[in-house]
Amino acid sequence: MNNTRLADIAAQAGVSEATVSRVLNGKAGVSPATRQAVLTALDLMGYERPQRLRQRSNGLIGLVIPELGNPIFPAFAQAMEKSLIQHGFTPILCTQEPGGAPEDEFTEMLLDRGVSGIVFVSGLHADTTARMDRYNRLTDRGLPIVLVDGYNEAIPAPFISPDDRLAARLAVQHLVDLGHERIGLALGQRRFVPVIRKIEGFRQAMAQLLGLADVDDLIQHSLFSVEGGQAAASALLDRGCTGIFCASDLMALGAIRAARERGLSVPGDVSVVGFDDSPLMAFTDPPLTTVRKPIVAMAAAAVETLLEEIGGTPAKHVELVYQPELVVRGSTSSGPLVNR
Repeated sequence: MNNTRLADIAAQAGVSEATVSRVLNGKAGVSPATRQAVLTALDLMGYERPQRLRQRSNGLIGLVIPELGNPIFPAFAQAMEKSLIQHGFTPILCTQEPGGAPEDEFTEMLLDRGVSGIVFVSGLHADTTARMDRYNRLTDRGLPIVLVDGYNEAIPAPFISPDDRLAARLAVQHLVDLGHERIGLALGQRRFVPVIRKIEGFRQAMAQLLGLADVDDLIQHSLFSVEGGQAAASALLDRGCTGIFCASDLMALGAIRAARERGLSVPGDVSVVGFDDSPLMAFTDPPLTTVRKPIVAMAAAAVETLLEEIGGTPAKHVELVYQPELVVRGSTSSGPLVNR
C-alpha cells in the first residue's frame, strides 16, 4: 500500500502511519482497540483487507427481517450485523419482500446452510393468527433462536421487545400536555402483538389522562406504510382529531400528507407523533416528533442472547423489554384549547 493511502487511513483512524503499517503487516505491539480502529478505517474508505487480516468465521447466523422499505428494519439489521461480525460470526440477511420468499422458505434455506442460530424480527411470531409450531420445531432440534418484536407464550425461546404500551403512553402524555383532547391512534392490523399492546397503552393513557373510557372511534387500523398512515389519519381527521399518534414513522409521514391535503398545517392545526425514530426523521418537513425505539440496545441484546445460546447456555423463555423515549421535534405544538 502506498504512502498516500497509509496517510489517509492513519488520518481516518486517528493513529500514526507507523501504527497503520504494523496493523496491516500483522505485527505485535498494537492494542486490540487501535487495531480495530485501523480495520474500521480500512473498511470505511473502501480498501480491501489483506488476506492475513480476514477472520475465519465462527459460524453463520441467519437474520430474517421484513422488507427493507421501512428504514427501521435496515437500521436494525445493520446494528445486528455489526455486532455479529465483531464476535466473529457471518450474518446471512433474509428480507421478506412482498411476493418474495416467505419466512418458512428462508428458514429451510438457512438450515440447509448449517446456520448456528437465527434471529427473527417482526416475523410470524408477532402474528396472533399464525401457527407457532414452526418455531417449536426449531427449538426441539436445539437450534438457538431469538425473536424480536412480538411475544408469544407458546414459543420456548427468548424475546426482545420495546415497551409498546409505554410508547403509546408517552405519545398521549405529550399531546395532552400540549392541550390536545381529541387524540387519535393510527396503526396496523389488529392481529399483531405490537399493535395490541399499543392499543392497551393508548386506552389506559386516555382513561387516566383525559377520563375517556370509550376510545374505539379514536383507533384506526390500516397498513404500516405511508399510504396506510394517510388513510388512517384521514379517517381520524374526519372524527375531529387534533393530535395523532402513529405506530410507525412511515404512517406518520402519511398522516402529515393527509392533513396537508385538507389545507391543514402540521403542527399548527394537527400534531403528529410517529414511532421508531427511523433514520432521516430529523430531516423531514416538519422534523418528526416520534417515540424512539431503542434499536441499538435491542439489537445488541438479540445478538448477545443468541450467542449465549450458541455457547451452551440453555434457552430461557423470557421477554427482555426495552424502554422507548419521546423525541420532540417540529410536528407537534399546542392544541386548540391552548391556542384560544
